[in-house]
Amino acid sequence: MDILNKTVLVLGGFGLVGSAVARKLVPENPKRIIITSLFLSEAEEAVKKFNQEFPDKGKDYFIPYGGDIFIRDEFKNENRLSLLNDPAKRKIIMQDIMEELSEEILKSSSINKLLKKYKPDIIIDCINTATAIAYQDVYTTYRSIRSAIRNKTGYDNLIDEVEKLLCTLYIPQLIRHIQILYSSMNEIGTNIYIKIGTSGTGGMGLNIPYTHSEEKPSRVLLSKSSIAGAHTLLLFLMGRTPGGAITKEIKPTAAIAWKRIEYGEIKRRGKPIEIADISLTEAIPLKDKFVICSDKTYRTTDKKLNSVFIDTGENGIFSRGEFETITAQKQMEFVTPEEIADVVLFEVKGGNTGHDIVSALDHASMEPTYRAGYMQHMAVKKLDELEKKHNKPSIAFELLGPPRLSKLLYEIHLLRLFNKTMIDIQNKSPEELSEKCFDIIVNDPDLRNEILSIGIPILLPNGESLLRGGMIKIPAFRGENILDVNEKSINSWANEGWVDLRIPNMKKWQTRISDLIEEVELIPLSDTSSMHVRTKDYWNNFEEINIGKICSWLFIHEEQGKRMKA
Repeated sequence: MDILNKTVLVLGGFGLVGSAVARKLVPENPKRIIITSLFLSEAEEAVKKFNQEFPDKGKDYFIPYGGDIFIRDEFKNENRLSLLNDPAKRKIIMQDIMEELSEEILKSSSINKLLKKYKPDIIIDCINTATAIAYQDVYTTYRSIRSAIRNKTGYDNLIDEVEKLLCTLYIPQLIRHIQILYSSMNEIGTNIYIKIGTSGTGGMGLNIPYTHSEEKPSRVLLSKSSIAGAHTLLLFLMGRTPGGAITKEIKPTAAIAWKRIEYGEIKRRGKPIEIADISLTEAIPLKDKFVICSDKTYRTTDKKLNSVFIDTGENGIFSRGEFETITAQKQMEFVTPEEIADVVLFEVKGGNTGHDIVSALDHASMEPTYRAGYMQHMAVKKLDELEKKHNKPSIAFELLGPPRLSKLLYEIHLLRLFNKTMIDIQNKSPEELSEKCFDIIVNDPDLRNEILSIGIPILLPNGESLLRGGMIKIPAFRGENILDVNEKSINSWANEGWVDLRIPNMKKWQTRISDLIEEVELIPLSDTSSMHVRTKDYWNNFEEINIGKICSWLFIHEEQGKRMKA
């Protein structure tokens, strides 16, 4: 893709890789580069530095943006721990993660507002998403719940901790992030999205010796790897979705270094490490119990820890000894941010570096085969023979899902019971179609009860009465057992999973058949090329009503459920 005059959004642009990517973009002359960071001050610092490096670009070329993109916009500048400790805000976060994606949740999200504000053509995501999610540490939340149960600290306290757990569950957060990102990019028409991912272990295996005082291998570290893998598979699916942004992922499998090498103050979590003043006389006896968090106040000197260090960006400050250990051959070793940026830039411009994980999965995953395609006809033929032998049409069991498929299959089956061809459906009035379908439901108890038994209700022609069994698939149970009934809810439920005998639905079926036939009629008879699959021959010149073929056509056109890659 040509980067010239395009708006580029660099998520995590303050970081090591993000900064390197931004620098590599400048010679390609994009229209503007938006630099984001968790803290606005960091984004502004990065922009200030870029303006000094590239003074000829003008003050509005680099644009800073701060805030947490994994949360709703109104909370994006607040500390996540503070949010979780606020009962009202915590409930909002929990709903944003756990409820079905609604227009309100989408439009309230930080990432949606960011994308709508700047409408980037290109997004390069350098945020370490796996770390951001996994290091919320569900295991710590579990220990709080365990403690509340053991100590019987009260119902309210237990509820608080359970809500915090729901807010820190990894997979729901990741899924919601991808849902919002995908919908937002589609809304503004983003052309390409490139993710800088992670393996979670710097390319090492389960024997990785580096942890944060947890067991080996660390569950928190493996959680990070798990999220990174889940993230990759979701991007794999996003890349297989027609009409969306071109999706790629670059996944470095080594430590990333470095930003600067200096002598100076050493900080932990943004605060200088104070030098303690502890004498030998303060040694404690090792007997009975060991107290991890002591109430004793330990003296400190007025000195701060100063030393020679190497700044590896998001991975932190390392001493020479630490850096030399971790980057030694057969340890993590390392890759430079500039090398990553070169790969990203080449991929954005349409090159093939061989480092795109999404493309690698495409090539490595097993696709549909010629043999299976050939044998599909044999399987369908055998099913047809058995249907005739046992005089039993095989319509739907509602084991595959969604309920909408079962509903569509049974509706077109009802129509074919008194229409031999597709044209016959067109030649009857919607009123007649509705009436005859209702007659079948009335007079064929076996068929009626079969539909109801698999969980598909039947909405009668008057639209005011419903046949149902003990189990129904739509509306789905989501914690509320009693729902309001109105015209909107009836139409929604009928669309999603009720056999709908109303006249408007019969009109809809006639429109579908008309659109299907029109699509085929537009293919010139002289065109015998390999371009078209669903020709008149495919539809047997409309002389039969094949319910499976019709519903697959509907899923492609109405559900936009077309497979992108063969």
